[in-house]
Amino acid sequence: MAAKILIIDDELKLLKLLGMIISNEGYEVFQASTARSGINMLSGHDIDLVLCDVKLPDGFGVDLVKEIKTKYPQVEIILMTAYGNIPDGVQAMRNGAYDYIVKGDDNDRILPLVSQALEKVKQNRLNLQLNQSKNTADFQSMIGNSPSFLFAKKLAEKVAVTDAAVLLTGETGTGKEVFAAAIHQESGRSKEKFLALNCSAFGKDVLESELFGHKKGAFTGAVSDKKGLIEEANSGTLFLDEIGEMPLDLQAKMLRVLESGEFIKMGTTTVSKSNFRLIAATNRDLKEESRLGNFREDLYFRLNGFEIHLPPLRERTQDIRVLADFLIKELSKKMNLSNVKISENFYQKLESNPWKGNIRELKNTLERSLILMEDHILSPETLPDYISKNSFAMSSVEKDHILKVLNYTKGNKAEAARLLDIGIATLYRKLDDYLLK
Repeated sequence: MAAKILIIDDELKLLKLLGMIISNEGYEVFQASTARSGINMLSGHDIDLVLCDVKLPDGFGVDLVKEIKTKYPQVEIILMTAYGNIPDGVQAMRNGAYDYIVKGDDNDRILPLVSQALEKVKQNRLNLQLNQSKNTADFQSMIGNSPSFLFAKKLAEKVAVTDAAVLLTGETGTGKEVFAAAIHQESGRSKEKFLALNCSAFGKDVLESELFGHKKGAFTGAVSDKKGLIEEANSGTLFLDEIGEMPLDLQAKMLRVLESGEFIKMGTTTVSKSNFRLIAATNRDLKEESRLGNFREDLYFRLNGFEIHLPPLRERTQDIRVLADFLIKELSKKMNLSNVKISENFYQKLESNPWKGNIRELKNTLERSLILMEDHILSPETLPDYISKNSFAMSSVEKDHILKVLNYTKGNKAEAARLLDIGIATLYRKLDDYLLK
């Protein structure tokens, strides 16, 4: 689903203009002109991000930040003001705002900032999900009986009871997050925090701040001290997904943390310590990336002391049926569906597909099929053409599939990107490639 953004501003012309700009990016926009109506919308919708004016007819935006973050801690807030006011900015950040911008002066920052804030929202929700699921994420509940999967699971079970760093490798969508959560749950740190960060989701400076934290004044916008995840994960586990995307200079700092437990926050020279367990994941070949100079060889050697490779779904065809049954059951609960029947041909089509996107692609495909099914029956007709027809002309198939998904979402590119399991930027690139804009 498209991200949901709430704009609260009593300047109705600006409210309408900002709403139009943001909705054109594929986001679902909600609007309110008072603090109270904004709070009411938050209670009735699963809002991801709030853009809020400082001066409202019935409230002060800086105070509203605190109220929102108390009730909805996963929501991020960008505060907007017509006049720059440093004390207000400081208090807003202390109250939990993601950022504080000046109307007019910072117009060019709004869309990039919205995108960055939504990545933080994803991270917030992922950490919440992982921490909620860590109590149930164990190796016994993992689904699959193929030899390659069972071998990976056995390795994970053995390393879980140690304190060793773990490197999970494999293609996107193979379940690395699930393995990481299970390893944490079966470890001696299971009662402590399990925090996750996707290294590909942030630029260098934001990633460094997220990892190491910063002191007030470390960079423009750093109006208060911030703890990084390395500090937050003390005594617990830190899961770094897509570690191959980490910039080289941050890799050097990460190596120091792993070797000594010591780190330095941005904007200070004081050495801090943290005792955490690292689980890293990547879909890249880090050995080859090291040879090419894109990844530090010493960090690679430090990480790959215990490497677990998760097999792609095309090597686990015997698991597809049971995985599909599990996912259909879970999705049916979420979508309030009952008595869903599955035709044998539907299973056969699933088992014959190569699943380049692995379990994630399988889940998105099943969700699409549940939306399109008739009479509560999942049949091959509900599958994308490239699966139902077993066509191998991939570029043509991909183009047709993108068109069908865009048609289904009525042109909503953000929702189409979600169903296709690709980033919005990747979708725009493909639209350019296929001259579909």
